[in-house]
Amino acid sequence: MRNRAGLATEAKILTATRRLLSERGLEGTTVKAICDAAGIRAGSFYNLFPSKEDAILSVVREAISAVDPHPEGDHETVEELVDAYVRFVEEEPVLARVYLTVAVLGGLTDPEMNIRILRHHQRRTERFAASIRNRRPELSAEEATERAEALLAALNGYALHRLLDPSFDFAGHARRLLRYQPA
Repeated sequence: MRNRAGLATEAKILTATRRLLSERGLEGTTVKAICDAAGIRAGSFYNLFPSKEDAILSVVREAISAVDPHPEGDHETVEELVDAYVRFVEEEPVLARVYLTVAVLGGLTDPEMNIRILRHHQRRTERFAASIRNRRPELSAEEATERAEALLAALNGYALHRLLDPSFDFAGHARRLLRYQPA
């Protein structure tokens, strides 16, 4: 178990990593930049994290958990899943920026991140598809999955728009998407 100073240092490192990922992306998030932003020395960083990638993965896991606070949820409605994503983007804008940045840039440039992002996306798609089929049991699994993919693509596009333009009505647009998921 880490002592208080170690926990405080770890929190500083993760806060700095989160901010740097949000502002500079993966390439701009270096150990030096993390240490400078956290106000610590490299030795302190390496006492807690073996590499920059480990710190980044901690923040990515946090972002994935935040976007999907109940990953084992059963029988959620599409509305509940959409509302959870809206809350994430609006209440956790820094994590939302990390989530989208890493999903796009990290998923394209880092093979390990690509696997993690695709696995997360597949689980989210399955949950959305299950909620769509609960509402519309006559749909085939394939049809529900296609609708879930389209809904997630639109939500991610709207989330990106919101992060680029904070005045964009993400919640309104996201909820209007539900019109295209007829009961």
